[in-house]
Amino acid sequence: MFAHFSLPNLPEVSRRTVTSSLVVGVAALVAAFSFGHLLIGVGACIGLGLGILNFRMIGQSVDKVTAMDVDNPKRPLAVNTLGRMGIITVVAFGLLLINKSLGFGVLGGLAAFQIILIANVARSMAKAGPMTSVDDVINANVVDDDGAAVSRVALDRSDDTKGAA
Repeated sequence: MFAHFSLPNLPEVSRRTVTSSLVVGVAALVAAFSFGHLLIGVGACIGLGLGILNFRMIGQSVDKVTAMDVDNPKRPLAVNTLGRMGIITVVAFGLLLINKSLGFGVLGGLAAFQIILIANVARSMAKAGPMTSVDDVINANVVDDDGAAVSRVALDRSDDTKGAA
């Protein structure tokens, strides 16, 4: 599915996601102020900010692990992700315990950020166009167990049992 989602699309998705999050944050602040619930708007802005910060830190984490040239990059990425998610969870629930309006605003802002991110990725994939045939799906690169990208054609050629009686 992501085989034709090219790397140059990532900065575009990132830029649109951050810009959309800023617009949604300002709109949430204005709407919350106009309805007399300013803390919900402030919380939404904090949640959107945490989402943007996490999104930026993912890129830095991947760059750092790539530069380290480790045998199994999944472990440091998983530990880093677990730490980031733990901190965001503690902040969100801490603010929820301090003030319900602020905490629910943060949770709403985090959810809004994820929806904005998914919408921007979907938009970019839709712009790339559908795969032209079933062969495109079958011949798309797959990831081998050791993490190397291998084409499906190469895998099929290495399987001598296929079609044998």
